[in-house]
Amino acid sequence: MARALRLAEQGLFSTTPNPRVGCVIVRDGIVVGEGWHEKTGGPHAEVHALRAAGGRSRGATAYVTLEPCSHHGRTPPCANALIDAGITRVVAAMRDPNPQVSGRGLELLTLAGVSVQTGLLESEARELNIGFISRMTRARPWVRLKTASSLDGKTALLNGESKWITGPAARADVQRWRARACVILTGSGTVLADDPQMNVRDIETPRQPLKVIVDSRLATPPNAKILHGGAFIACAEADPARRAALEAAGAQILELPGADGRVDLAALLLEFGRQGINEVHAEAGATLNGALLAAGLVDEWIAYMAPLALGHAARGLFNMPELTEMAERRRFSLLDKTMLGGDLRLRLRPV
Repeated sequence: MARALRLAEQGLFSTTPNPRVGCVIVRDGIVVGEGWHEKTGGPHAEVHALRAAGGRSRGATAYVTLEPCSHHGRTPPCANALIDAGITRVVAAMRDPNPQVSGRGLELLTLAGVSVQTGLLESEARELNIGFISRMTRARPWVRLKTASSLDGKTALLNGESKWITGPAARADVQRWRARACVILTGSGTVLADDPQMNVRDIETPRQPLKVIVDSRLATPPNAKILHGGAFIACAEADPARRAALEAAGAQILELPGADGRVDLAALLLEFGRQGINEVHAEAGATLNGALLAAGLVDEWIAYMAPLALGHAARGLFNMPELTEMAERRRFSLLDKTMLGGDLRLRLRPV
C-alpha cells in the first residue's frame, strides 16, 4: 500500500478534479503490475495495473489507495475490471468519500466473491486526497493559506517592498504547493501593489491552476499580469464599464455580494465546489487573509518564516477585528516544521 501511495503521488499535479489513486497487484508475494491515475479522462490506476499484470492478475491481490469505482463515468467501473481479471482479494486504503457511491464498489467486489479489506494506511490516503474529500463531504474545496513573513510577523515594509523576505528554497517550495492546487486565490490589493502573475513556474506541470481575484469593486486594471491567459474575478458589485473592460481583457466576472459590500467568500467556495475545484491555494495580503480566517474558511496554513525582523511599522499578516478576550483567539495545531535553506516552514491546521 505504501508503494501504491507513492505511485498515486505522481498524479499530484494532473488528476484534478479526480482523486489521486495508485494500485499495486501482487501474486504469490511478487508485484506483477502497478499503475496510477495519470490524468483526468485517462485510465484509472487499476486499469493501468491490470494491463501491466496481464494474465498474472488471476488469483492475485490488488492494493489500491481508494475504493474502486462502481459507476460509468469517462471510463468503465474499475470494480468490474478487477472482477473480470480474476482478482481474488482487494485491499483499499479508504472508501470513496462521495456519499452517492461510497461502499458500492466494495459491495460489487464482495458479491462477486472477492475478499475485501479497507483501512490500511487510511490516514496517508486521506491526506493525499484531502481536497477531493473536502469537496465530496463539504461541497467546497480545501483552502490552504500561504504566508511569508519575518520572525515578527511582517510581510512587507510600510512602503510595500517585500522582495524577497524568504530565500530561493522557500520560494521553490511555494511553486510545488501552487502546482498541486486547482485555484490560486488572491485579492485586488495584492494585484494593485505587486502586479503578480500568480502562476506555476520552474516546475513541469501539465496544467496551470485557475487564477481567481477577490475584488469587491472591480479595481483590478485590465492590463494586470494576472489576467494573461484568463482569470476569474469575484466581486460584490459589477460596474458595467469596468466589467466590460475586464471581460475584454479575458477576465470572467462572478458577482457574489456579501455583507458590508464585500464578496461572500463562503458562497465563492461553494461555487468552486460546483466547478469541481478540490484545492485552493491562497496567496494574498492582510485584508483577504484576515477575512478568510475570520470566516473560518482556512483549512491549512503554510507559514514561511525568515530569520529577520522588519519592525512594528511594517505590514502584518492579518487584518481582523480586535479581540477583547483571549477566548476569541485563533488556535492552530502544528503538523510539521521544515527548514528550507535558512527559512522555517510551518504547516498548521485550526484546532
